[in-house]
Amino acid sequence: MRSRQRMFAAVMRLLLKCLRLGRRRRFRLVRQVEQLWHYGHLCLRSLLYNSFTNGDVVLDSLFEPVYWLVDHVTRWFGVVFVALVIGLTSSIVAIVYICLLPLILQTYTPGWICWHLAYGHWNLIMIVFHYYMAITTSPGHPPQAKNDLTGVSICRKCIAPKPARTHHCSICNRCVLKMDHHCPWLNNCVGHYNHRYFFSFCLFMTMGCIYCSISGWEMFRDAYAAIERMKLLEKERLQVAANQTYYQTPPPTFSFRQRAFHKSVVYLWVLCSSVALALGALTLWHAALITRGETSIERHINRKERQRLQKKGKVFRNPYSYGSWDNWKVFLGVDVPRHWLTRVLLPSPHLPHGTGLSWDLPPCVTEQRAPLLAI
Repeated sequence: MRSRQRMFAAVMRLLLKCLRLGRRRRFRLVRQVEQLWHYGHLCLRSLLYNSFTNGDVVLDSLFEPVYWLVDHVTRWFGVVFVALVIGLTSSIVAIVYICLLPLILQTYTPGWICWHLAYGHWNLIMIVFHYYMAITTSPGHPPQAKNDLTGVSICRKCIAPKPARTHHCSICNRCVLKMDHHCPWLNNCVGHYNHRYFFSFCLFMTMGCIYCSISGWEMFRDAYAAIERMKLLEKERLQVAANQTYYQTPPPTFSFRQRAFHKSVVYLWVLCSSVALALGALTLWHAALITRGETSIERHINRKERQRLQKKGKVFRNPYSYGSWDNWKVFLGVDVPRHWLTRVLLPSPHLPHGTGLSWDLPPCVTEQRAPLLAI
């Protein structure tokens, strides 16, 4: 009897010891999990904490993978976009020469023929010249010799001095002088040395598309009506063939040349009108920026700076703006009146004012304005 009691007591003591050990292990595991949680939370806060962090910084961090993907896709597809521009432009020129030019020579008066030949070829030459110069001209980069370069800041990517109005292009992976943006349709950055070529290409391409849309409006209406007539006659011909009524004469069929002519005219008008709307809006946007003496990047910088100074009761003035008219003269490189003909209305490879490293007052500026704040 006593031996059984002793055995039962020993078993109970063993069970209690096991329960106590299990409870200690469970408490120890919970404490370890809590310690790991607090440690991870502290590490996360230490990595993310910044007194300048706001909603914009958080959004930029969340969209960083998207930016990386866009940069790499744009870098690899730049050649495809350039080929697309050349292909679409060549197709429009081919349609004009093959389809529209013979019709113009047969139906228009000599005065209108001279006008179309002169204006059309001048516009085409300006488009081809400025597009070629925009894609082949380097936008300008800071020199590699850092000792001779005076920078206003340090580029975080290049770890090198960065002159005023210079920004780093994540697609080209280089700093660009007076960077406006990276254009995938040029496969090149738009900067100090090719900004004029880019804007001139947009302007003359828009003018050419508007010219083709207005000139080809009547032809487009006739071609569209002819295509609808083709569809109707084709439907009637199929109905006649299905009914097998031999006493009826089948409707006439259009030749391949006629179909190709009408569809080419419709294609030309739709493409030119679409490009005129899209590229025209972009051209107006850049014209407004040039009038204010800004680039696309500087617009965002100046807007934030203007809002910050406005809260303090101060006024912001762009130090690189010399007035609307002088901004255009500086941008186009017009020093004397004859330059409006030789440098604006005719192809000209002249260089812009300055080197892009420093921004002294250009000689064509008639009035110097003291800036209130430098960027």
